[in-house]
This record gives sequence, C-alpha cells and structure tokens, in this order.
Amino acid sequence: MYLNQLISNLSDKGLMKKEKIGPDQVQKHLDRAHEDLKVAAANLTIDGEASYNYAYLAMLRTGRALMLLEGYRPIDGAQHKTVIEFASAVLGKKYRELAEEFDEMRQRRNKFTYEPGAPVSTLEAQEAIKIAKEWVKEVSRIMAKRNPQLRLFQD
Repeated sequence: MYLNQLISNLSDKGLMKKEKIGPDQVQKHLDRAHEDLKVAAANLTIDGEASYNYAYLAMLRTGRALMLLEGYRPIDGAQHKTVIEFASAVLGKKYRELAEEFDEMRQRRNKFTYEPGAPVSTLEAQEAIKIAKEWVKEVSRIMAKRNPQLRLFQD
C-alpha cells in the first residue's frame, strides 16, 4: 500500500513519471554501477572524496535501474532523493537500514560537493565503498529475480 501512495505522491509532485523502459537501459545502469565501484576502489588511496562520490554513484545508478525496471523515471528536481525514497519503498523493511545509509551518503555527498573544504577521510571512503557494494549486490539480486534477463556481476 505504501508503495502505491508514494508513487502517486511523487508523480503528483512532478518528481517521477511512468515510462516504458527496456531491460537494455536497466542493464546499462547496472553495468555503469559496477564500473563505478571499481573506480571508487581505484581512487581510495588517491582521493577520498572521489572514491566516496563514485561509491555513491554506484548506489544511485542501481537505484535508478530499480526505478526503470519498475517502469518509472525520476524527473525534475530532487532526483537523487526520489530514487532513494522509491527504492526504499520497493525493497521494504528488510532493506530500510541500507536505504537510510544511502540517504546519509547523499547528504554527506551534497555537503562536500557544495561546501568545499569538508574533507572525506580514507576510512569514510572505505565505509562508503562497503555500503555501496552491499547495496549494488542486494538490489541487483532482487532485480534479477524480477527480470532474469539482467546480467549480474560477481565480486
């Protein structure tokens, strides 16, 4: 019930729209999320902020892929928050804590993006990668159950 209400609210606010989306577009987001995880890990010793940012992007692309798979696309303002709210509603209580970590990462990313001088430590970047890997793995697994055409990646 909550999902239907959320879909209605987000659509009424102009934050998402129903759209027919092929599995190829969903797969492209998952493919890029996998690459983002590699980039995050590769940058860990070079730049914590870049590493954190790519971990976050992996989560965002996976969340967008989930929205696309469900036949919706985020539009207009607040796309990142819309993706998180939608994914949390689709995934349910079991993944609420992971979705909350995703939202915390969104807020942290906004802070260092729009307020330069808020450094990201290596430890913080490592934790972001750990969370992102778990998110990508779990959400991808759920998506593959819904559409077996999707290709999953092994760590």
